[in-house]
Order: sequence, then structure tokens, then C-alpha cells
Amino acid sequence: MDFVAGALGGVCGVAVGYPLDTVKVRIQTEPKYTGIWHCVRDTYRQERVWGFYRGLSLPVCTVSLVSSVSFGTYRHCLAHICRFRYGSAEAKPAKADITLSGCASGLVRVFLTSPAEVAKVRLQTQQRRPSASGPSAVPPLCPAPPAACPVPKYRGPLHCLATVAREEGLRGLYKGSSALMFREGHSFATYFLSYAILCEWLTPAGRSQPDVLGVLVAGGCAGALAWAVATPMDVIKSRLQADGQGQQRYRGLLHCVATSVREEGLRVLFKGLALNCCRAFPVNMVVFVTYEAVLRLTQDLLT
Repeated sequence: MDFVAGALGGVCGVAVGYPLDTVKVRIQTEPKYTGIWHCVRDTYRQERVWGFYRGLSLPVCTVSLVSSVSFGTYRHCLAHICRFRYGSAEAKPAKADITLSGCASGLVRVFLTSPAEVAKVRLQTQQRRPSASGPSAVPPLCPAPPAACPVPKYRGPLHCLATVAREEGLRGLYKGSSALMFREGHSFATYFLSYAILCEWLTPAGRSQPDVLGVLVAGGCAGALAWAVATPMDVIKSRLQADGQGQQRYRGLLHCVATSVREEGLRVLFKGLALNCCRAFPVNMVVFVTYEAVLRLTQDLLT
């Protein structure tokens, strides 16, 4: 049931946090934005509400699988470690056991999430471009005739994946996977460890689990802490994955880090940090409360 509960929690989480994720990606990849509100106003003025949901369909389709694998891997890895170290899967794990299991769950996600992340980032950051028969520059909400209106390069997630595979090969679908691996590994170790510690602190005396409020607080804080440590690699991942919509700028992970820091200073690695943490709190409140609710409901039905 960990896989099922993780899947449902992931879907609920992405529904809550996707608009802010779009803003976060645009801030990280497009230097023209001076801050969160500038990006929000510009996106709404040019693309209305739909602009915040670009590329949503693919994450909705894949997040249930990815979240399921993540939570399932964490629980099963933790059970195997406890069985190996303490002789029982039900034994109380040490903090090192939780950290290792969380890191493993993050690394497993990379293979599944990289193509979807590439499509999401490309759709979130693609610039409108004129059609072949139209002028070179047109306003975002241009009048008729339709032929003069700008045409996006990618028509949707599947078209984006097919285009990237055709133009850049299989490697294009896994652009930024090295940065994604570093991001997911240590962020998910932080994620599950902080959740476990906070749940322990928030559990009332005489009970084995926190109440709903405790789960909400622990889940929200765990998500915010995880994104706090993930943001530098998230910036690099987004830039590597967005690279390819024009002339390629970055040769790899280290070149992207060096170029970004040289051109925009060290603070570039923390672009979107506040937004990541603010978005992560409500998203992971929903993820963990859904996850725990499904597990508890299943236990009640079985007993």
C-alpha cells in the first residue's frame, strides 16, 4: 500500500503546486525576470491563467508513478535495512537508516523523471515565435489574421518529447540528469529524515503517531527543508534542460555551474529558493496527509 498511498499523495501535491513550479522554472532560466511578482504579472498578462499550467498534463500522468516508486522504494529499502541490521523490519530505524533509504528513493526517481522534467521545463520556458508566414515580431495577444499569430515550437508534452528525441537524440531526453541525480539524492535524504524527526517530536505522549495537524506541519516543514538543500542543483538542472531551444550554451554540469556563477554571481544558485520553500510547504502538507490517510484507512479496513 505504500506504492498506492505515494501515488495518490503525489497527484494531490502536483495539483496544488504546479502554478508556482512554473514561476520557479521561469525565474531560474530567464534572466529578464527580476522577482516572483514580476514573473507572475508578466506570465498572466501575456498568457493568462493557462500560462501557469503549461506542461501540466505530463506531470499529472507521470507523478503518480514517480511518487509511488519514491515512497515504495523508501519503505522497502528501510524495511530491508532494519531486517539486516536489527533482525526485524518492524524495528525502529536509526537516523542513518532513514537517510540512506531516502537517498535511495531519490536516486531511483532520476530514470523515471528526467524525460518528463525535460518536457515540463521546455514547455514552461518556450518562447512564442512567429509562424513562417507571419512578421518577425507580434504582440502576445495578436489579432487576426491567425497566420500572423506566434506559433509555439512544442504543441504539448508528447510532441515536445518526440521533437527533443528527433532533434537531440535519446541524450536530449536525459539532459540535466546529472544535476537531477545530485538534487534528488540529498534532497530526499533530507525530506524523509526531517519528516521522521518532526513526526517524532509532534507525536503526543502515549501515542505512536502524530495527529492530522502534526502530519501537516511535519510534511510541510520536510518539503521546505528538502527544497532548501535542493535549489542550487535545481537551478542547474533547469538550465541544462531548457538549453536546446536555440543554440546550446552549456557543455555539461560543471560548465553550466561555472558559466552561471561567472555571469550572474553566486546568488544565481539560489534563484527561486524562497518560492521553492513557499511552494513546498502546502504541497507536501497535502502529499503526506494524503499518504498517511490512505495507509491508515487501509489498516482500518484490514483490521
